[in-house]
Amino acid sequence: MDQATTPRIRTVALVGAAGAGKTTLTEALLHRAGVIARPGKVEDGSTVSDHEPEEIAHGISLTLSSAPFTWKAPDGLSYDVTLLDTPGSADFAGAVDAALAVADLAVVVVSAVDGVQAGTHVAWRLAAEAGVPRLVVVTKEDKARADYHHVLDDLRTELGDGFVPLELPLGEEHAFHGVADLLSQEGLEYSADGRHSTGALPDDVADEEHRLHDEVVEEIVSHDDDALERYLGGDEPSAPELERSLAHEVRDLEAFPVLVVSGVTGVGVDRLADLICELGPEPADRPARVLAGETPVEVAADPAGPLLVHAFRTVADPFVGQVTLLRVLSGTLRPGDRLLNTATRTEERVPGLFRLRGKEHLPLDAAPAGQVVAVAKLTGTPSGSLLADRSGPGAAMSAPALRPRPPVYGLVLSPVTQSDDDRLSAALARLVAEDPTLVVDRSSDRTILRGLGDTHLAVALERLSRVFGVNVTTSPVPVAYRETIRRKVEAEGKIKKQSGGHGQFAVANLRVGPAPHGAGLEFVDSVVGGAIPRNYLSAVEKGVVEAMAHGGPHGHPVVDLRVEVYDGKSHSVDSSDMAFRTAAANGVREALAAAGTVVLEPIDHVAVTVPSSVQGDVMGDLSGRRGRITASTALDDGTVVIEADVPQSELTRYVLDLRSLTGGRAELVVSPSTYEICPDHLVTS
Repeated sequence: MDQATTPRIRTVALVGAAGAGKTTLTEALLHRAGVIARPGKVEDGSTVSDHEPEEIAHGISLTLSSAPFTWKAPDGLSYDVTLLDTPGSADFAGAVDAALAVADLAVVVVSAVDGVQAGTHVAWRLAAEAGVPRLVVVTKEDKARADYHHVLDDLRTELGDGFVPLELPLGEEHAFHGVADLLSQEGLEYSADGRHSTGALPDDVADEEHRLHDEVVEEIVSHDDDALERYLGGDEPSAPELERSLAHEVRDLEAFPVLVVSGVTGVGVDRLADLICELGPEPADRPARVLAGETPVEVAADPAGPLLVHAFRTVADPFVGQVTLLRVLSGTLRPGDRLLNTATRTEERVPGLFRLRGKEHLPLDAAPAGQVVAVAKLTGTPSGSLLADRSGPGAAMSAPALRPRPPVYGLVLSPVTQSDDDRLSAALARLVAEDPTLVVDRSSDRTILRGLGDTHLAVALERLSRVFGVNVTTSPVPVAYRETIRRKVEAEGKIKKQSGGHGQFAVANLRVGPAPHGAGLEFVDSVVGGAIPRNYLSAVEKGVVEAMAHGGPHGHPVVDLRVEVYDGKSHSVDSSDMAFRTAAANGVREALAAAGTVVLEPIDHVAVTVPSSVQGDVMGDLSGRRGRITASTALDDGTVVIEADVPQSELTRYVLDLRSLTGGRAELVVSPSTYEICPDHLVTS
């Protein structure tokens, strides 16, 4: 690929709803740039972006994919453009976070057929939270039921102000054959090869185009006092002047241009590439923000500055091992450089540089500030790491943490064979390094994989098998029920065995009763007179702990017990630690059987952010799950945060039901809260 200097580098995240046409648009841009001979099709599994077997099988993007190309813009200069094609499914939102963390521009892709969808809202919000400038592309304008004007109205109604349409479609649906440029007031007619010729505006759009031209010019000049004064004085700026002013407004998040294209026919694709180069901010316009201790600092994109690199994504490649995607924040990265991981303090050597275009590796001699590159075998550099010259100021810096995405869905993993079991931990560690939104939970005797949804975990397990050769079966995560004793009782735990030689003898008299909620075990020693020698009391306590862990009459671990040992008997020869452990465990079991137990169920605290229009539906659904609504807070953006305490048993598939209930426009956070008594009619032995 041609090398571009830092001012002519553009890193662009393609974001939007699933099915909006992001991958097809990527193919069209690569084809128009001469990178590929013919565009691939998602349906055929032949696209550059969706090259993983799981993506081909599912027919959707499942991870972040890099697609660089060189583009010669109307100013005569060549630009280095890196497209970061992202998934539209909420299950893979972590890839969107990673792309927006390094992008200079977010291209929000909206289908002319489907309009603003739940995924559009999510993409727009994430880009806004990341402070990334945005440009909107309306795709599928050649499809049946395409309606550009409806989409434009939707954008303004649902996402707010600042949208600046730069084009009108010439024709629509199957008759879509060109675009009207609202800045130059010219018509662009496209041929079958995706190239256009410039001519006068057709009569059927001339009136609308002139009206919108005036509105767009007024919108652009309104942000510049000098330009506005000249405009009011009758001096209308030229199209190049308008583009320069608009570029500043895009950079400052004051304007969001809207374009219209067809990724299939190629209409408007070249103009999109032109405007990405002309309106998109250059790296120097958006200094990277890192942390020096706890203080945020800005790092200028200076190719001659101290070397600082952000590792924003890792990919497990079955042939070369781990591949790390990097963005050079400052300095110039070269093969052979030795860098310090500022978080782990391990040193990494850069063996070689290349660009990733789908699965294709494109060798590179050097990468200046602003460029996205890839490096293989940086095994000590997980996603989100910062790499710096050991002697430079970056060695004391760290990357800001990406937006945390707590897992909301889990599965228990059971290895199929002993070989799978032996390799499972290492394989899961590599999966988590590749996708930090996956979480491995080993808090119990089970291995639980948690993530953002059922599809998220299904794809992770497919990769676990294909890439790492580890096969597992899955089962739902069991609800962590507990038991506690109903009332206070006395019990005698004893063991008397004689088998020739030393036997086993121990007696422990216990008072067993409920302890305060959350107390765990309160062990009280009230033995007097040496009925149980002091050296055996620790064994008595261990026996109590073992009996609690073994479970009560309902088979669940026992919690919140007060156990007082007040008397007992021992034998000078046959008593031992093991004997008193066994006697104490027998005593606890006897007490639990005599007094009975109550089953405690875990209660989770749920925070759901949804549009206010579905607030009632969500609250009703939570109540139907035995939830108690604890708070409801309206936010300025028209959403509401509903908080509730809900039994964990009612939340097994809640994230999936919630997305169905809200059309995918819900954000869910679940955290453990407390334990409460389970209703008797729901208790199973």
